[in-house]
Amino acid sequence: MQVLKTPRPGEDRGVYSILETMDVDSGKRTVLREFDDTVEAPNWTQDGQYLIFNRNGRIYRYELAGGTITEIYTGVCTACNNDHVLSPDGSSIAMSHNTVEDGQSRIYKTLLSGGEPVLVTPIAPSYLHGWSPDGRTFAYCAERNGQFDIYTIPVWGGREKQLTDTKGLDDGPEYSPDGRHIWFNSTRSSLMQLWRMEADGSNPTRMTFDESNNWFAHVSPDGRRVAFISYKKGDVEPDNHPPNRNVQLRLMNANGGDFRVIAELFGGQGTINVNSWAPDSRQIAFVSYRLKK
Repeated sequence: MQVLKTPRPGEDRGVYSILETMDVDSGKRTVLREFDDTVEAPNWTQDGQYLIFNRNGRIYRYELAGGTITEIYTGVCTACNNDHVLSPDGSSIAMSHNTVEDGQSRIYKTLLSGGEPVLVTPIAPSYLHGWSPDGRTFAYCAERNGQFDIYTIPVWGGREKQLTDTKGLDDGPEYSPDGRHIWFNSTRSSLMQLWRMEADGSNPTRMTFDESNNWFAHVSPDGRRVAFISYKKGDVEPDNHPPNRNVQLRLMNANGGDFRVIAELFGGQGTINVNSWAPDSRQIAFVSYRLKK
């Protein structure tokens, strides 16, 4: 089984990166900036003023009003791999970083204003995706004994708790805004599909049923809608989310049901790995790509 959970920070993918926002109701896309290297995974800050993204292994802040870009100091975490999330109160950032010693991904946290990071998960590999609304727990994908499952751990570290144990890949865990559920994607039904479970791991429920490979469910702050990215069946293996593919951004009701396509673009890995909803639940941020000639 090939699983693309080993991003290589700083690798030249031979693309230009286009940082964009979209009004999900009108479909209007706004290009904010084009970069000649790899930019990935924008978050929208709680105050609505900035986007936080990964660029060549480091974390940056983009000011929406003026376009100013500032690097956030993250100490030893200079090989971040696009799995980063912001705390519910907006004061902190947690990130997955490929440590120098063995190149494996571990979770660290620090202040969003910058600071020395604190190691949360000494066991590797661990890839962060969710921060609970009460600010107390991380949800992440981790490989243990050759299998990728969903785990949680207190934000200050400690004993991790395994929530899933199925054959195949479980990935992308993210809390609903009310903290009741964790959304994730899984190949347990052959293709990669979106699932939802209780925050303690019970009652897993399949939420998508189409013939695509669906990844990274992001619930809007008002809890009403879910944005996600889809690869066409046959374009990729179900357990792989590579870059440089024709993909779709989709939107569905948080209670399930039909989806609609809100954008078709060249992207994949790095486009929408983390929750990128604006605080008003009307816009999302994402990255599309363009091949260099």
